[in-house]
Parts: sequence; C-alpha cells; structure tokens
Amino acid sequence: MTVDCQLCWDSSPGRWIVRSGGICCAGLESSLQVSLLVQSRSRRAPPMTRVRRRSRRPSEPVVAVVKVIYSPEHKQLVPPYSVEAGVHGAPPDVPDRAEAILRDLLADDGFEIEAPTEHGLEPILALHDPGLVRFLETAWDLWTAEGRTQPLYPDTFMHRSMREGMGSVQEPESTLARMGYWCFETFTPIVEGSYPAARAAVNVGLTGADVLLAGEPIVYGLCRPPGHHVGQHIFGGSSYLNNAAIAAEQIVRRTGEPVAILDLDYHHGNGTQQLFYERPDVLYVSLHGDPIRAWPYFSGYADETGFGAGEGATRNIPLPLGCSDGPYIAALDDALELIARHGSPRLIVSLGFDTYRLDAEDFELTNAAFHTIGGRVGEGGRPTLILQEGGYYVPHLGRNARQWLRGAEGRAFEPDSEAP
Repeated sequence: MTVDCQLCWDSSPGRWIVRSGGICCAGLESSLQVSLLVQSRSRRAPPMTRVRRRSRRPSEPVVAVVKVIYSPEHKQLVPPYSVEAGVHGAPPDVPDRAEAILRDLLADDGFEIEAPTEHGLEPILALHDPGLVRFLETAWDLWTAEGRTQPLYPDTFMHRSMREGMGSVQEPESTLARMGYWCFETFTPIVEGSYPAARAAVNVGLTGADVLLAGEPIVYGLCRPPGHHVGQHIFGGSSYLNNAAIAAEQIVRRTGEPVAILDLDYHHGNGTQQLFYERPDVLYVSLHGDPIRAWPYFSGYADETGFGAGEGATRNIPLPLGCSDGPYIAALDDALELIARHGSPRLIVSLGFDTYRLDAEDFELTNAAFHTIGGRVGEGGRPTLILQEGGYYVPHLGRNARQWLRGAEGRAFEPDSEAP
C-alpha cells in the first residue's frame, strides 16, 4: 500500500512533522531529515507545503509564499580540499552553504520548499559542448579505474599560446590531461559526487523556470554547485554546468521572448557572458569586483558589450575595492534601468552573497543592504527566477539569503545584531 505524506511545521514543539491523512507520522528535528524527505520524493517531485505556525488574525496581511526549489543531491559533492594560489586549504563550496540557507528559509512562513523534477540532458546540451558533459559524467570513474583515490585536479592547461599558429588540438586520452583540457583553474576538483550534484543543480534551475512560467511571480532555486563560470567548452570556479544560462535558454525557447540575466555575484560570470555574447535575445548585466584585481581576471571589463547581433546585450559594471552599500545600490539602479530598457518580460538573477562584508572578498555589503537590493529587484515587477551562485561566509549565509528574498517579496526587513 502506498501512503502519500505531507511535510508540515508544528509550531508547538517547533519541529517538522510528516502527516498522512491528518495523522502525525514522525518528527523531523533537522534540515538533514527534511533533506532526506525531499530526496525520497524527488523522482516524482510533488509539491511539499508548509503550514502557518499560527492562524492569521483578520487584521494581519496575508504573507506571500515564495516557492523554493531544493535538492539534497548537492550533498554528494564534498571536495576534501582546495588548491588556490598554490595553497592547499579548505574548499570554498561545501554542503553547509546550501543547508545554512535552507535552515533559515524553513524558519520563515514566507517560503515553501519543493523538489526539482528531472529534465534530462537535452537542455544542457543546448548550450554545453557534449564532450565537456561526457567528461564530467565519466571522469571520476575513469580516474579511479587508474587506481587513483585523490580528487582530480588539473596540472597542465590548454593555454591559447601553446599552439599559437598551429590550429586546434584534439582532446587527449589521459584523464589528467583531459582535466586541463576542459577546466581552467585549480580549485574545482572532480570527486565522486561532482556530476550528480551538478545535474541536480541544473534540475533545480529548470524546475524553477517551469514554476515561473506556470505563473509564480518569484521563484528561488537553491542551486549548489553554482554555475555562472561554465561556458560552452570550459568549467571552473566551483561550477560544473551553468544553471542560470540553461534556465534562460529554456525560457527563451519555450516563450519565444527575450530574457534578462542580472548577475550579482562578487565574481564576474564569465561563462554566462560567453554563452550569450553574440545573442540579442539574452541580456547579461553584471555587477562584480573589477577584474583588474578580482578573479576570474580575464573577463568582466566594461568595454565587453557583446559581439555581432549581440552587440549591446552584455553590460559589465566592475566595482572598486571596498564597495559599500550606497555605491553598490547606485550601480544596481543603473543595471535595473538597463534591464528596463531592454524590455525583457522575465528576469533571472544569479545571486551571490560573496559581496558580504564578512566574506573573503573585498566588498562591504551589509545584511540590510541585501534586503534593499532584493526590494529594488522586486520593484521591477517582472516574473523573476533567482538562482544561487556564490557566498561563502556560512554563519550568516542563510540570514543574508532570507533578507534578500524578503526584500524581493516586499516584506519587512528583520534586523539581526549578529549579522551586521
């Protein structure tokens, strides 16, 4: 016998419960258990709903509910270490990032968690080189078949000058050499869970697009790993497949209408820019650390504005060291004006919180600024799909995401003395 269950919040003990036919089946004391329930339902992916913690009094406004697409499959991706600037250290992208955001959203009545649905390879191959996708899918098995157990990092890269004047080169046979053929830096490893997690993140973005096109005004996709550094033929930057670009492409194909992408990660989304650089139907606007000093260094300059039919559909706004709330929001207003003039009826936000003042980068944005930024984006009135990119200060990551989304909903800011 099959019994369908519903995930609900019980305010009295303050815990998640599973109900079947009105009967309490079990208590869920942590986001881990919530994740397991989402995972068990992910293949058929019916919506999971949250109940209010208390009944709304007649005088109280109705709280709009933002649908959040989340998959626990991201937890398969656990890089044991990173190699950055020649230093062996802690990896920046860890499972706690997504789980911290999930915990804060579960604590707020304004969010409803749903599992993604499987969308297959076709949307991915619409943008990414089949050879790249095949490598990501098979690399770990090939690596371990060679007797290796350590994460796969590149040691030699296909630099453009290596074969200058000699034409292109075929993909090598060695797994290690192929890693340097497809990856462009040293801190994004292939481990056992890389590809399943990347595929799940794409499904989060595509399910978010489905929900948006079904009529929801705001949808948040809790993607991990991020994606905006992945181009047609390369991956890196803790990214394996470009979640936002793949979702944008499917929106364009399904609607026949243009779409705008607003990238608010600290790092320039070199992959997203490259994928749409010659296209007029996808506007890409990015606010980021000036690449004269900020990774990925070789893209994101203001004079990069598109090419051919795409001329004018790329707009970069590089920002200075120490950029704080006021200058950032002023730059955001300029970006939103560009989007308004473009006329795209829908917006995708590549959202990063590595602009936070306590993150490892060099911006100085506060928790209150994230609420304001979300509010400015929401004021545009376009159906908006928000997909998570970076943000690595885990202690405040959930609070920052929650306030950004509350701002986008038009809900009040909730000050938090622990998240300045």
